[in-house]
Amino acid sequence: MKPQIIAFYLPQFHPFKENDEWWGKGFTEWTNVGKAKPLFKGHNQPRVPTELGYYDLRLPIVREQQAQLAREAGVTAFCYWHYWFGNGKTLIADIFDDVLASGKPDFPFCLGWANHSWYAKNWNSDGTTTNKLLIEQTYPGLEDEKMHFAFLLKAFKDPRYVKVDGKPLLYIFAPYQVPQGYLDHLKQWTKDAGFPGLYLVANKVDLHHTEQDAFDMGYDAVSYQRLGKGLPKGNTIWDKIKRQSYIRWRKVSGFFRHRPPFMEDYRKVYHYLIQPHDADERVIPCILPQWDHTPRSGWNGSLLVHAEPKYFYKHVKEALDIIRNKKPDHHILFLKSWNEWGEGNMMEPDLTYGRGFVEALRKAVDEESVK
Repeated sequence: MKPQIIAFYLPQFHPFKENDEWWGKGFTEWTNVGKAKPLFKGHNQPRVPTELGYYDLRLPIVREQQAQLAREAGVTAFCYWHYWFGNGKTLIADIFDDVLASGKPDFPFCLGWANHSWYAKNWNSDGTTTNKLLIEQTYPGLEDEKMHFAFLLKAFKDPRYVKVDGKPLLYIFAPYQVPQGYLDHLKQWTKDAGFPGLYLVANKVDLHHTEQDAFDMGYDAVSYQRLGKGLPKGNTIWDKIKRQSYIRWRKVSGFFRHRPPFMEDYRKVYHYLIQPHDADERVIPCILPQWDHTPRSGWNGSLLVHAEPKYFYKHVKEALDIIRNKKPDHHILFLKSWNEWGEGNMMEPDLTYGRGFVEALRKAVDEESVK
């Protein structure tokens, strides 16, 4: 059976007023991509787009080309990141607004609420950051919730919107920060609008909350966005000491190896990105083609070296295996990400691998479809 593969989509590849004010006139995500430098011998930076070029998402033809390339890769939908900060304040909403109003591209989608504050991060030599608040994520109350839902409902009613068990899917980046009443209202209002309910998916990266915490709040599923072996888990004092010790060890090790401290080898860690627990009906696995945060955060950024299409293909095969016995409507994978170029986390073609990641995903999906 052909799986649903929903790729996270960043709509920040165009200038907008706030970025001009914060970072300088004309700043886009391409600014960080273009100024990236290799930090060690063999470091694959800067990444240079080929087939789609340094595009501007305000151009409808670019969005059509992205959708066509996604179809060819076996991606079945985009999950557009959606920024609602409270009191009706949004950022980079114009791209999705145009997708919704125009009906183009004719390609399925859902929304991922990126409910977090924005900061200007200055990375210090000791690996810490000094953060300047740019815009704060708030939850002002009922009137704001109504405004937010009115926006969401327009998207939910679009025939392209992804449904699971008949319910519109809404992914939430910081699930435990949303007030319980807010979640309850969104779910009830979606039912009142004629849907069977709202399929809420929690991004599970928080070390201080459990999966069951998410289900108790009303989330229907969780998704683990793993970037490697990860930090030691747990909430006891001993667990926290182990995490701090691990981080210090990585920094010291990186110093002596002359390598970024949070660098891992994709060939060795892709097996960790999918876990046996991902076979649970209420877990949606997440596949990861490549990752390099150094264009944004420099030496202290996390990265995966040797993230190549042939290993991504093997990773996708493991993910498809883990969801094979789920209910048909739950044959879903998230893909992190379609176009996060500033995080070295993309499927779109570049000078190094061309269409390699697109073709690797297509091959794995086609092989699964004939089983």
